[in-house]
Amino acid sequence: MKLKVGVMGSASGELMADPTVRLRVASLGRAVAQAGCVLVNGACPGLPDVAAEAANEAGGLVVGISPAFSEAEHVHIYTSPIAHYDVLLYTGLGLMERDIINIRSSDVVIFVAGGMGTLNEFTVAYEERKVIGALTGLGGVSDRLQEVLDLSGRRWRPETMAVDSDPVRLVERVIGLHAGYQGPVLESQVGADKPASWDHLEALRRALKRERGGPLGDGEPT
Repeated sequence: MKLKVGVMGSASGELMADPTVRLRVASLGRAVAQAGCVLVNGACPGLPDVAAEAANEAGGLVVGISPAFSEAEHVHIYTSPIAHYDVLLYTGLGLMERDIINIRSSDVVIFVAGGMGTLNEFTVAYEERKVIGALTGLGGVSDRLQEVLDLSGRRWRPETMAVDSDPVRLVERVIGLHAGYQGPVLESQVGADKPASWDHLEALRRALKRERGGPLGDGEPT
């Protein structure tokens, strides 16, 4: 099965008008295609769409995870592109909820600049222990991931995270990281606050019962 590389980042702003930034992001998209990977993004305008167009032109497969319910809503309400996508999945979830499907559909996630929406995508990718890359030198979230982690009391994971100012080298590095990595296979294995198994849930219920001095609930014996 082909590796799926998500590209997330700025959907609007002054960077979209910067030809140097667009060239670097296009180079990233081509590198994904030339590595034989599938490019995944949120199917909206912006830098990820620049990467998608370049990947498509290089002969790569491009999948968009749309926030829209239908093609009509995708085009006319979200004013989003369809021309260079091989597959568009219409989630009907809106922008924020769609991010989760976007991340979970990717084996590796690369961030290019970005603001609040990209920050949301990064936190999901980090909590779900994805292999993460950041194209630096563009500004925005992708230049400040270490700061975000420091403020959140989280650690940088060198075994699954890479930053690079060179888009081709970044793609090579994250593919290399993924090759030696076994990520979570169950939702219960991700996130700081989720129990690893049902045994932990049972232990928690019994601990609460002891603290409160009441029954466990549902008629269960103590």
